[in-house]
Amino acid sequence: MTGDEQDRVRIFDTTLRDGEQSPGISLSKGEKLEIAQQLARLGVDVVEAGFPITSPGDFESVRAIAREVHGPVICGLARTSVQDIDAAWNAIRDSERPRIHTFIATSDIHIERKLQTTRENVKGQARAAVAHAREYTEDVEFSPEDGSRSDVEFMAEVVQIALDEGATTINVPDTVGYTMPDEYAAMFARLYELVPDLRDVVVSVHCHNDLGMAVANSLAGLGAGCRQVECAVNGIGERAGNASLEEIVMLLRTRASTLGLWTGAHTQEIARTSRLVSRLTGYPVQPNKAIVGRNAFAHEAGIHQDGVLKERTTYEIMDATTIGLERNEIVLGKHSGRHALRKALEELGFEVTGAALNTAFGRFKEVADKKKKVTALDLEAIVSDEMRQAPQAYRLESFEIEASSERSPLASVRVGLPGGEVAGGSFTGDGPVDAFFSAINAATGHEARLKEYHVSAVTGGRDALGEVTVLLELGGVLASGQGVSTDILEASGRAYLRALANALAEAGPVAEAERHLEGADEAARTPTP
Repeated sequence: MTGDEQDRVRIFDTTLRDGEQSPGISLSKGEKLEIAQQLARLGVDVVEAGFPITSPGDFESVRAIAREVHGPVICGLARTSVQDIDAAWNAIRDSERPRIHTFIATSDIHIERKLQTTRENVKGQARAAVAHAREYTEDVEFSPEDGSRSDVEFMAEVVQIALDEGATTINVPDTVGYTMPDEYAAMFARLYELVPDLRDVVVSVHCHNDLGMAVANSLAGLGAGCRQVECAVNGIGERAGNASLEEIVMLLRTRASTLGLWTGAHTQEIARTSRLVSRLTGYPVQPNKAIVGRNAFAHEAGIHQDGVLKERTTYEIMDATTIGLERNEIVLGKHSGRHALRKALEELGFEVTGAALNTAFGRFKEVADKKKKVTALDLEAIVSDEMRQAPQAYRLESFEIEASSERSPLASVRVGLPGGEVAGGSFTGDGPVDAFFSAINAATGHEARLKEYHVSAVTGGRDALGEVTVLLELGGVLASGQGVSTDILEASGRAYLRALANALAEAGPVAEAERHLEGADEAARTPTP
């Protein structure tokens, strides 16, 4: 799609920052990197990779993304303190296109109750923060947190200060999802009047969904002249979440003739991106979710089915293939060879060769022996599952579970340890899964505690692949893991062992990162835009 540059909307993805702040989500460095690389394939303009000051793990994740992901701007979030901005820069400095995003609240309720300071102090902090960030990079974004509940005249003063110090993007967030479209548009109209210099920079919206208005408010901001939307895949984020990336992108595409706006997103990657984020976060997509829900292109009523069979556009305003929704065609059978597998994977966008192809082929054969038909979605799940398997991770060698309604289940497992040896463990539990996980704890010698457990099916049918996501806690560290198998218990064991490995990796020493992370405890408690 083409269009004048002034009509181009930049997509700022905050899945890895605001999205990961969703309750129960804990991504490893490898998982964050995998999502960031997929976001680059999707064609987002900016990836907000994290909040580097909050922990050594987040710092390392942001730095890995900055070094290995090419194409988008890589952005790190920072409060106005020197330590935050230094940590953000040290995390993103190796990116081809680094950005520092700094923020401070401008609403009176935040200034008085949260910051416990004054308006003058806020102005001073904003000035110092943007000036310090500009010492590192020319690409600096500034956000007046809780902008939609701020006194617009005072907020305009703070925004002008940020611009005077060199901010190149101004984001005015609806931090608590309180505003309505007409109010949000009027706020921007007034800001443009009070701060004429805003017309020389990119103005951004960041809307939360507490009242279900995030996408509508974002669109209102675009109508008022903003040209960047901050959003997250599947709408995940703090509390009720953020504006949904897929809804924003497809709204602008589907109604382009009316809105006159466009994005550079490669929409064919939307469905895959949604599935990846759902798989790694453990947050399922609701069936009736716009764009990416499994019912988004389904028709139940007879009159609708009849209309679609005669002419798709009678009831569908978008083509499912536009967002990369496969028809879940059968691509391989149990007798397919390596060449057929590699070709099928290439069609799905995976480049797998050498030892990785051999590993994927072995796993494919395991699944194909249990499933008569292996579909595109099955292959995607299998390969994604294998790609997340670290060379030195725990391995589920074997397991046996005795369960009945008459007595407590007993599980016995054999686990391959990172050093190469194999350890065994047995345990009883309240149910088969509880006994299984307790036996894994016994085998590995770690007392991890299960926090969340999610099961979903990749496709339909009794032989469908099952996807399991677990969230566990080990030594105060939260970590998640995923597993895929036609056997839900096997998938559960794989997921638990990966979560355990991720927790141990997250808890390990990150000496270089820690040198940049003073004040992390306070940052972890600080609300963000």
